[in-house]
Amino acid sequence: MIEMDPPQTTVVDRRTFLVAATALAVSSTARSAPKVRVTTHTYKTVKRLPIKLDLHRPDTAGRPRLAVWIHGGALINGHRAGISGRVKTDLLGAGYALASIDYRLAPETPMPEILGDVADAFEWIRERADDLKVDTSKIAVLGGSAGGYLTLATGYRVKPRPACLVPFWGYGDLVGDWYSKPSPHKRHNRVTFTEAHARKQVSGPPISDSRLRKGNGGDFYNWCRQTGRWPLEVSGWDPHSQPEKFHPFMPVKNVTKKFPPTLLIHGTADTDVPYEQAVMMQREFKKHGVEHQLVSIAGGEHGLGDTWLWPSQYAAINEHYAQMPLALTMVAVAAGLVWLLYRVAPVHNVAQTPQG
Repeated sequence: MIEMDPPQTTVVDRRTFLVAATALAVSSTARSAPKVRVTTHTYKTVKRLPIKLDLHRPDTAGRPRLAVWIHGGALINGHRAGISGRVKTDLLGAGYALASIDYRLAPETPMPEILGDVADAFEWIRERADDLKVDTSKIAVLGGSAGGYLTLATGYRVKPRPACLVPFWGYGDLVGDWYSKPSPHKRHNRVTFTEAHARKQVSGPPISDSRLRKGNGGDFYNWCRQTGRWPLEVSGWDPHSQPEKFHPFMPVKNVTKKFPPTLLIHGTADTDVPYEQAVMMQREFKKHGVEHQLVSIAGGEHGLGDTWLWPSQYAAINEHYAQMPLALTMVAVAAGLVWLLYRVAPVHNVAQTPQG
C-alpha cells in the first residue's frame, strides 16, 4: 500500500491518502477548537486598487507562529477566501495564526508584478508583526496549484526566506510543453472557446479578487490551455522565442542550497499540472542538498479530484482497513507536514510567549 522509493519520496494510493487526511481531520476537530478572530487588511494599493489579506488569529495569549496561504487559480482566478478548509482547521488547531493573501491577477496584471505583490505581502506582515501580534521569525508557506507555484517562488524571492514550504500540486517550470503547447486533456477541452470570447472575459481593469471580474476567467484559462498560450498571456513573453525571460520567475531555475525545506504533494495522474513538475523540483532539491520530501498520491488528479470524507464514511473505511497500520499511513501523508511545521517552525508554549 505504501512504499518508500527513493528515500525522499513517499508513494500513497489516492484512497489511502483520503482516509489518512480524514483521520487527521477527525483528530483535529476532536480537539477543542480555539476561538479565531479574522481581520482583513489592505497590504498594498496600486492605482486605487486595494490588495488585501485576511489574518486568522487564534484568540489566545501570546504571539502565535505564522503560516501564509497562497490561493491557486492559474494566476488568473481565485481570492483570499479560497483557502483550504482542511489546512485552515489543522493549522489553527495547532496554534498557528494564518494569513491568506490576495494578489493581482493575470492577464490584467503581468506575472512579474504578481510575484511582486506576494513579496510585498510578506514585507507588510513582518513590518507589522507587533501590531498583528504574530511571530514572524519562522514563517511556513502553503499553497495549491498556482498557489503552489507562488509558494515555491517565495523560497528564493522573499527575504528573509520562509522557514518551510508546502506546495500542493504546484509547479516550478513555466515554459514546458505542458503549458506552452495545446493541452490534450478533456478537462481543458469540454467547450471550445474563440479568442474573441476568451479575451472579452478579461477585458476589464486590474483586479486582485476574481469575484470582482465581470467576465469568466475560467473560460479564458481554458482557451489558454487549448491554444498553448498560457505563458504568453500571463507574462507577455513568448516561451518559445524568449524562454530566458521566464527564468528569474521559475523556481526550478533558482534552487540553491539556501532554499527552505520543502514538502511537495502531488497526484501522479494530474492532468492540469503534471506530476513531473514535482519530480523536476525534487531533482533540483537533491542536486543542491535541500531538505525535502515528495508525497506522491498514486492515481491522484489535480487537487485529488475528490472531497474529504465525512467522519461516518471515514469510520466505515477505517473498519474495512482495520489491519492497515493507520499510524504509518498518517506518517506517510502528514508527517511531512508535521516535520515542517513542528520541526522547522514549531509552536512551543504559545500561551507562554510574552505578548508584544
